[in-house]
Amino acid sequence: MDKRTRVLNALNKQPVDHVPAGFWYHFAGEEAVGEGCVQAHLRYFRETDLDFIKVMCDGYFPYPITEKIEKASDWRKIQPIGKDHPFISEQVWRAKRVVEEAGKDCCVFYNVFAPFSSIRFGAGEELVMKHIKEDPLAVMHALDVIAQDNADLAERLITEAGCDGVYYCVQGGEIGRFTHEEYRKWIMPSDLYVLERANRYSENNIMHCCGWAGAKNDLTLWQNYPVKCINWAVYVEEMPLEEGRSFWGGRAVLGGFQTQHIDAACTQYEGILYTGTKEEVQAFTRETILKYGKLGLMLGGDCTIASFIDYERLRWVVEAARQV
Repeated sequence: MDKRTRVLNALNKQPVDHVPAGFWYHFAGEEAVGEGCVQAHLRYFRETDLDFIKVMCDGYFPYPITEKIEKASDWRKIQPIGKDHPFISEQVWRAKRVVEEAGKDCCVFYNVFAPFSSIRFGAGEELVMKHIKEDPLAVMHALDVIAQDNADLAERLITEAGCDGVYYCVQGGEIGRFTHEEYRKWIMPSDLYVLERANRYSENNIMHCCGWAGAKNDLTLWQNYPVKCINWAVYVEEMPLEEGRSFWGGRAVLGGFQTQHIDAACTQYEGILYTGTKEEVQAFTRETILKYGKLGLMLGGDCTIASFIDYERLRWVVEAARQV
């Protein structure tokens, strides 16, 4: 079974010869831009022998806010940047180049952030949270605008770049940030707008429930989001894969490995993927598969892995998965 078939079968809960695996990390410097970024993704994929590529949106985290935002009402000035804006077209180009080089061999997914993440990256956490409490409708207007642009990005990634789907990252569900009702009213509409557009063009979209702050999320906020596969921070949320299978309604899952940093500088990581011997990593891999079963499972991390990890450690996971 080739890698493309294996991953598509896993996403759609069809039989696989072995459980596919995929990990990813943030590139920096020359590897985060232009052709250097494309080649970095391809080199990583080929040297690790992973089963799919998740293209990172490094360099495009901050949404380009074109208006000066001083008071909450200023968010009403925001207008869509348009599908041909460099912020969108440059990311489509990046994805298309990766697909051209590797798309025949494997599935390619591209990281798309939820509008709430985009607006925080663009304007800053403190300002956005202050304004959404003062004038939620004004900030919701901005979220609606960004949702249009992120939806255009998702559409072009699938229809023009040839991605098999998007890896949609939701954030902001940390317990204590919003009440359930606030999130449902203020944030969820923009999420669902982007996902609805992505789902028009691909049935194989993945959602990442990001535990970026190391704080637990209210996962019930995202429980019914319309995606094919879910990746969540198993260790942060203290929800094992087996429990998640029921929580997420039996949909395919991606994860199983602890991969998040434990310090603000992102230099210290914990978990068997970093600290285990080859025998320990491979035993953990086999145990994870045997406990969950091979149907509807893809091995991966809670989030991004450390850029300094030895690729050999990832090959240990791949090797063990192919023996089960």
